[in-house]
Amino acid sequence: MADLFSSKPRAAKTKDKESRGDGYTAKDIEVLEGLEPVRRRPGMYIGGTDEKAMYHLIAEVLDNAMDEAVAGHATTIEVHLDEDNAVMVRDNGRGVPIDPHPKFPKKSALEVIMTTLHSGGKFSDKVYQTSGGLHGVGASVVNALSSEMIVEVARDKTLYSQSFSRGHVKTKLTKGGAVNRRGTTVRFTPDTQIFGKDAHYKPAAVYRMVRSKAYLFEGVRVRWSVEKSLLKGDDKTPAEEELHFENGLADYLEHVLGERKRLIQPFFSGKAELEASSNDSGGRVEWALCWPDDEDGFLNSYCNTIPTPEGGTHEQGMKSALLRALKSYAEMSNTKGAGIVSGEDLWGGACMMLSVFVKEPQFQGQTKEKLVSVSASRLVDTVIKDHFDHWLSGDPASANTLLETAIARANDRVRKKQDQDLSRKSATKKLRLPGKLTDCTRTNPIGTELFIVEGDSAGGSAKQARSRETQAVLPLRGKILNVASATDDKLRANQELQDLIEALGCGIRDRYDESKLRYEKIIIMTDADVDGAHIASLLMTFFYREMPQLIANGHLYLAMPPLFRLTQKATIAYAMNDAHKEQLIKSHFDARGKVEVSRFKGLGEMPASYLKETTMDPARRTLLKVILADDSEKSVQRATAKLVEQLMGRKPEERFKFIQENAQFATAALDI
Repeated sequence: MADLFSSKPRAAKTKDKESRGDGYTAKDIEVLEGLEPVRRRPGMYIGGTDEKAMYHLIAEVLDNAMDEAVAGHATTIEVHLDEDNAVMVRDNGRGVPIDPHPKFPKKSALEVIMTTLHSGGKFSDKVYQTSGGLHGVGASVVNALSSEMIVEVARDKTLYSQSFSRGHVKTKLTKGGAVNRRGTTVRFTPDTQIFGKDAHYKPAAVYRMVRSKAYLFEGVRVRWSVEKSLLKGDDKTPAEEELHFENGLADYLEHVLGERKRLIQPFFSGKAELEASSNDSGGRVEWALCWPDDEDGFLNSYCNTIPTPEGGTHEQGMKSALLRALKSYAEMSNTKGAGIVSGEDLWGGACMMLSVFVKEPQFQGQTKEKLVSVSASRLVDTVIKDHFDHWLSGDPASANTLLETAIARANDRVRKKQDQDLSRKSATKKLRLPGKLTDCTRTNPIGTELFIVEGDSAGGSAKQARSRETQAVLPLRGKILNVASATDDKLRANQELQDLIEALGCGIRDRYDESKLRYEKIIIMTDADVDGAHIASLLMTFFYREMPQLIANGHLYLAMPPLFRLTQKATIAYAMNDAHKEQLIKSHFDARGKVEVSRFKGLGEMPASYLKETTMDPARRTLLKVILADDSEKSVQRATAKLVEQLMGRKPEERFKFIQENAQFATAALDI
């Protein structure tokens, strides 16, 4: 009995646990020092390791230069894209301090900033009243994720330089000769170990980023340049250009709208500053709004020159102010019917630009895509409300046109909720359609097409590539509801599907009316990847379950966007997949020359001209028609219904059974 409680068996058992890896001790705890956390987990700092995330490195360096300009210390910024994928950003600001840091006397302030997380001059308002970089990680993250980074600082008419690599110091701070300038120059090359060998900056994308910064602050001149060897094919990006816009956001809006007709001609634009008070920190607001006649609108917002694509409190403040000001004007002018106007009725089709400058803004995440500062909402609300009140009162003709349009949209929205007739109206009194639908101008459904795309990014490309007369575009947010496994209540409550139903106008199930279908072809256009195929499957399931007559009558199609673009001198071809790519390389190109291969990551990143040429132009595209089994083939119909239920229904065990039974027939590598 004593042997059962002896220590020897227990020691042996513990040893066995450790050998199996079950032991969890202090030696298992890693401590990452310096910038190693950034290299180990880059997604935490720049949102990923793909080509899109790589552009965040430029943004971090450019934001630092813009902060110098916004603070009044710099007037010029230079940006150059080199052929080896290196980027140079130079400003004529004060220059990064190069004197020894008090806490690290053996290191210069420059070295501390470039090699230490959470270091910088933007944690208080002593150096910068407002800034885009707030976490003290921007410059050091760029260093950590660059194979080479060289920083030159011109201070007190002397040039200093230091080089870094992958987060470490490569050379010590070196004092150079005398210079008759000041400022900071940063040149970096993204690390291929992080982003891959095939990731390269696109001149057009970098140029757009640089130009947007110039629009955001009228007091700065941005000199852009790119190696001409990078401008290939139909890339119309200028090789050199000085960007300076005295009217800021209004100039940008004028450029974007071009010749598009406008509901009201004048912009509502301006800028204003509120002094700090005991209740608020104050700040500056700049805005430009226009209502185009085609209602193809957008909202671009920024905080301290940082884009906020996911919006935030500053956007909420502007929307609230616009609606309250319009309703106040309606009450003052004794206009009836304004009580039912919602915010979407007013700004749903507007083109809006908003830029705020505030102290210590709070963002959601390091990538700063959404502003969450409560003070920003109050600031924008106060400024916009006051100025929009004056704008409406000062231009009654425009104000009345805007008010009448908002009321008309509100009435249409209410009628839709009451399930009234959704037949197409005349072009002069056109129907206000749901959500983000961009409609075509032809009133007769014959020859018209509705492209259903995934997301605003793909929607933007499709809108530019479409034929305005015959092609409409409806972006959907991500993956729609799976109607095969959802209740009727969930279907009715799903706004994306309700927008789709209303856009088609023909009703669902036993209320389906072919004569009210607003388009001849319904085309599902998704990315050529697994997620795109899933979204297409969900949409086909929706049409099969809710509008089978639409499929039976030959209205449903699948677009076939290419996955690759192949170029060799003047020869261009598009490939649907890897096998098609290899086939084209062998049959269409000279084997002695190099074939440039570009992979499209999604429709949103495909230039509009390519999308039109390959996927939307009826003369050159390929469509797959979705069909149902013949009515006479009842057994086939039952088999189809069973397969849809098995793959898309509520029972996961049925899907698992299908995989087990059919896995042996898979001949290609599965993307799981």
